[in-house]
Amino acid sequence: MNAIFLACVVGGLVGLGVFALVRALMPGRRSAVSTVAQIDAMRAASPSAGSVGAAPAEGFRGRLGQRIAAFYLQQGWELRSLRADLAVLDRSWEGFLATKIMLAAAGVVFGPFLFAVAWEIGFGANPVIPVWLALICGGVFFLLPDLEVRRDAADKRKDLRRVIGAYLDLVSMNLAGGRGLPEALMAAAEVSDGWALMRIRNALTDARITGTSQWVALGRLGDELGVEELQDLSVTLGLVADDGAKVRESLASRAETMRHRELAEIEGSAGEKSQSMLVAQLLLCAGFLVFLIFPAAMRVFQV
Repeated sequence: MNAIFLACVVGGLVGLGVFALVRALMPGRRSAVSTVAQIDAMRAASPSAGSVGAAPAEGFRGRLGQRIAAFYLQQGWELRSLRADLAVLDRSWEGFLATKIMLAAAGVVFGPFLFAVAWEIGFGANPVIPVWLALICGGVFFLLPDLEVRRDAADKRKDLRRVIGAYLDLVSMNLAGGRGLPEALMAAAEVSDGWALMRIRNALTDARITGTSQWVALGRLGDELGVEELQDLSVTLGLVADDGAKVRESLASRAETMRHRELAEIEGSAGEKSQSMLVAQLLLCAGFLVFLIFPAAMRVFQV
């Protein structure tokens, strides 16, 4: 009875997995954004779309990443937050997808290998276990790059917000010195060669070349990197760009707000660390008390 029930459960799960796989491989309903992005990608890849065209992918990893990216685009899977995290880390979308697939394949191989090791030491005799280990390890390995990217992007966004606060102060000082808003934005971005100011400076330079207003370029950069402060700054500068006094006041107040927020985050992080240290000290004291009481308690119970 147990064997029949187990066979039915395994058959149902396998059928559900096959259905999910077929459903995922079927072309889904794409959004307008994904359709426009696919058209732009086809234009960029076409030799007649420009003087040089897109550079072909080199190596197996590059070709695999491009095929997976094309499949994601066909399905309409945009994953904007993940793309923003990769943009903050300056990593390519195709390389990230290729890494996920290759790690998943390694996990599928690692699962049965782990079962083989357990089999050799005499643990486990069910032939269904290698399949489950392969699926579980493949899924875990597939999600590991997402966790790494989100962690690293969160740390880098903290640095970017800290730089933005100092950048706003520099822009305000340049405005007080008599410079116009475009010159002040560019001059403040040229004081350092750090990665954050480099991204801002490149966005401002591209805006100057294309004839776009610089605050619009900052808003696009904030949308690309997933930084709300740059998006809010773009809206604010667009509203008060013609009034220098209002611009200085707005930038100064925004920089002060960002500093207060950063200080609050630092204080909260310090409070969490102090609480964790207190818990560790309490556990250490409890262990020491057990160490002291244990011999006396053993003597009492032996008597």
